Amino acid sequence: MSQVFSQETHRNLLARIPHCTGREVSDWLRTVDEGPALFRFEEKVSWLRAEHNLAYGHAKAIIHEYDLRRAARKLL
Repeated sequence: MSQVFSQETHRNLLARIPHCTGREVSDWLRTVDEGPALFRFEEKVSWLRAEHNLAYGHAKAIIHEYDLRRAARKLL
């Protein structure tokens, strides 16, 4: 994984995604879940950017959030 955002930066990016993209974060997370089975972080980011024309920071924040939530599910 390349540059890591601070928790505050991550939260701020997530908060701006609905305004900038017109879609809620939960919609984006579902899109990633239903998307191709990519394993590497940067592959997922690149796919979101290419397929949905997202800015790099937004795509990265979505994938980071997706990975955080997926890891949390495994702990339960």
